[in-house]
Amino acid sequence: MAPKQDSVEGIVLQYVNEQNRPLNAQNVSDSLQKHGIKKALVQKVLDTLAADAKISFKEYGKQKVYLANQAQFEIPNLDELDEMKKQNEGLQAHVSALRACVTTLEAEVRSTETSLTLDQIREKAKKLNVEISEMETKLSVLRQGTVLVAPEERKQVEEAYNLKLGMWRKRKNMFRDLWATITEAMTEDSKQLKEELSIEFDEDVGINIADYSNLGIKKLKKGYPTSK
Repeated sequence: MAPKQDSVEGIVLQYVNEQNRPLNAQNVSDSLQKHGIKKALVQKVLDTLAADAKISFKEYGKQKVYLANQAQFEIPNLDELDEMKKQNEGLQAHVSALRACVTTLEAEVRSTETSLTLDQIREKAKKLNVEISEMETKLSVLRQGTVLVAPEERKQVEEAYNLKLGMWRKRKNMFRDLWATITEAMTEDSKQLKEELSIEFDEDVGINIADYSNLGIKKLKKGYPTSK
């Protein structure tokens, strides 16, 4: 008598027959966890089904491997196998076409997700219009030749610039005099000493103080030495 399908034996037997491949108690127990069937009970049921010849089994040491009873399955002839093979190939081609379609749809979905919505486009356009308006206002002011820097502020900048430039000239001349004094009595090459001390002149790094004196800034106040 076949076990009821809703009984533990019926569930285990149905699973073994559906799989129709070698299984052990752990395989069956893992797959039937949703039914709340423990491994110990699965092992007992499998042994019972094997004893009743409803399934077959083989022992490999301490391990038992169970398999559906092959006598219950119809063995197709060569023509049927060939037809089944053709059907399988057709199904595989259909699955490949469906997968390609799914890939295309997923790409379209991702593209849609990264695109801006209509409300977002409107909000972005609004912000851009505000920025354009602000830039046009600034451009209009510049075209009219409006003074953007107050005379007092310009004067402070010029004075600070002239002060820094004068200090540069003064220190440059002081170093030149000091370097000339040090190297005057030397028998060694002064260039070698300069390299050993990691000293760099303005010219060594492509800087010319004259370039900074011709930027349209007022002439230096009296009292600062000039570069020779």
